[in-house]
Amino acid sequence: MDKARRPARSARYPTVERGDLIAEGYVGELSSHSRGSTVDLAVAELDKTSPAHSACGATDARTLDFGTGFDCFDSASETAHRPLPLQATANRTMLLSAMRAAGFRNYAREWWHFTLADEPFPKQRFDFPVTAD
Repeated sequence: MDKARRPARSARYPTVERGDLIAEGYVGELSSHSRGSTVDLAVAELDKTSPAHSACGATDARTLDFGTGFDCFDSASETAHRPLPLQATANRTMLLSAMRAAGFRNYAREWWHFTLADEPFPKQRFDFPVTAD
């Protein structure tokens, strides 16, 4: 694709072209989220407002500092990425430990992405209508 016609990069993927997100491994061609055993999450303090973190990705004044925002498709989002501020490293370690203890495994390229270690349907893709009834 002609560079002039490529979609602009965004705050969520500052170093990767949008069209390269699947090839670079940031987005799955077939999402594991659709199996119902993968979650994306962060930790927030409900009774405290802290400064918003403006590093790549979404910002939220209540979310703990994880070194990048949620859904930041950049090498800084890798769970073991270093260097990071000490508090961000501690928060990633805390989240990883809690999720492992609950039976989840982390996708190493995204500190926020966890899948059940013993998925009930690891190869199944579900395709059905969702209704309000």
